[in-house]
Amino acid sequence: MDSENRPVLVLGATGYVGGRLLPLLLERGWKVRAAGRSDRKIQARPWGNHPNLEIVVADALDTAALTEAMRGCRAVFYLIQSIRPGEHDFATLDRRIAYSTVHAAREAGVEWILYFTGLGNPAHLSDQLRSRYEVGEILALGGAKVTQLRAPLVLGSGGASFEMIKAFCGYLRIMFAPQWMDAKCQPIAIANVEEYLAGCLEHPETAGQVYEISGPDVLTWRELFRIYAEEAGLPHRIVFVLPVRIHQISIWWMNLVTPVSVALIRPLVERMRNEILCHDERIREIIPQKLLSCREAIIKALDEVRQDEVASSCFDAGSTSTAGWTGGQSKAEGRVFRDTFSITLDGPPELAWNVVKRIGGNTGWYFGTFLWQMRGFVDKLLGGPGLSRGRRHVDSVVMGDSLDFWRVVAVEECCRLLLRAEMLAPGEAYLEFRVQVLPDGSTELRMTPSFEPRGIWGRIYWWIIAPSHSLLFRPMLKQMAKAAGARILRGPTCVEEG
Repeated sequence: MDSENRPVLVLGATGYVGGRLLPLLLERGWKVRAAGRSDRKIQARPWGNHPNLEIVVADALDTAALTEAMRGCRAVFYLIQSIRPGEHDFATLDRRIAYSTVHAAREAGVEWILYFTGLGNPAHLSDQLRSRYEVGEILALGGAKVTQLRAPLVLGSGGASFEMIKAFCGYLRIMFAPQWMDAKCQPIAIANVEEYLAGCLEHPETAGQVYEISGPDVLTWRELFRIYAEEAGLPHRIVFVLPVRIHQISIWWMNLVTPVSVALIRPLVERMRNEILCHDERIREIIPQKLLSCREAIIKALDEVRQDEVASSCFDAGSTSTAGWTGGQSKAEGRVFRDTFSITLDGPPELAWNVVKRIGGNTGWYFGTFLWQMRGFVDKLLGGPGLSRGRRHVDSVVMGDSLDFWRVVAVEECCRLLLRAEMLAPGEAYLEFRVQVLPDGSTELRMTPSFEPRGIWGRIYWWIIAPSHSLLFRPMLKQMAKAAGARILRGPTCVEEG
C-alpha cells in the first residue's frame, strides 16, 4: 500500500455503494474519513467504531464543512446520489452538490476524486444519466484528477435492480412486459464494483481516466428474470413481451409491485429501454479480479438475504433529521398534533422492547394488518415507498434503517424507538415507542403518533385520520403485549398530556 498516512474521504458513506466500499477499505488497512449529515447514522453501522475510521459531519451543500472534511485527504470518493424520493429537480441538485464539492476540493488541495456512476447508450442518454455525466465534467473543473467508473447495471442484495427482479419474480407467475425485456445488458456484481473502486487507490495511473466496468455476461432482462427464478427455487415464469413501448405504464406498474420508489424506478426503466454494453475493457488489465457471472451474483445476493447479511440497501438513503419533530410540545400550542396511548405490563422492559424492535417487515404491525396494507397501497399509487420495502433485519434496528414506509431516526436500546414517516402526506408524521420501568416494578409501553401539518390540508388530513387512532393503537398495544407474553396490568389507555 502507499506509504502515505493520509486518509481517504468517502462522500455517501451510508449509501448503497459507500456502505460496502467503506468496510472494504478499512479491511485493507486504509485510513478512512466518512462524511455524512448524521454521525450517529454512521456510528450505527457495523464498521462505525473501527479504529481506522474518522467520522465528520458535513452536508454536501455546505462548502465550508465539506472543505474541512477534505483537508489532509489523499483522495475523495464521490458516491453521492441525488435521486431520492420526493426530489423532483435532481439535475439542479446534482449540479449544486458537484460545484460545492469542486470548491471544497480546490480549497482543501485535494488532488484526486474517484466517481462512480451509471453507463448509458450515448445515443439515448436518459435525463438522469445526462445529469450524472455532467457531474463528472463539473468535478474536473477544480483541477483535481477525476477517475470515473461507469457501470451498466449493478447486481447485489439490496440494490434497486435486484429488488425489482426479486419482487417481479416473487409476485408474478405470468408477466406482461414491454419491449425492453429483450434489450441486452451487461450487469456487474456489486462485489466487483467495490473491488474496482478500492483497486483504483492502488493504481495511480487510473487518475484522470474514464473506465467502463461490467461483468462477463451479455444477456437480456428476460434471461436475467429466468436465472433469478431458477436460483430462488420459483416455478417457471412466463413472460409475454408486448409489441409496444409503454414507458410510463412500466414505471407505474413497477412502482406498484416492487418496493423500489418511483425516484429509483424511473431512471432504471429509462436505461433498460436501450441496449447497454461495455466497449472499453482497459480496467480489467489494470485491476484483474474474478468477475462474477450473473448467476453467481444472484446466488450471492440470495444467500445474503436468507442469512440477514445485507450490508447495504438502496433504501438506506434517507434523512435522519428530526428538525420537524417537536417532541416535548403539547398539541394545545397548535403546531403539532399528538395522541399518546399507554399500556402497563407485568414483567421486565426487555419483554416489551423485544416486540417493539421487531415491528414492521415480515413481523407486521401486530394489529390492523389490512389497514396498514391499505395505507401502504395508497402510498404506492401516489408514488411513495409503501410497505413492501420491509426492513433490514428481523430482530435488530439501528438509526437510519428503512422500516416499511418509515425511517428510523432515533434508537435508545431497550427504551425508545422513533420513526419518521416517508409516506406521502401533507406534513411531517412521527411514531414513537417508549418503554420504561415504573416505581412499582411494572413496565409501561407508550405509543405516540404525532403530526406537524403543512397548511390547511395538513390539518384536514389529521382530523380525518385522528379518530382511527384509538380504534387502531389500543388493540395494537394489546397484541404487542400478547406477542411479548406479558400480563396486562393496566390499559391500554389514551394519555392526556398536560
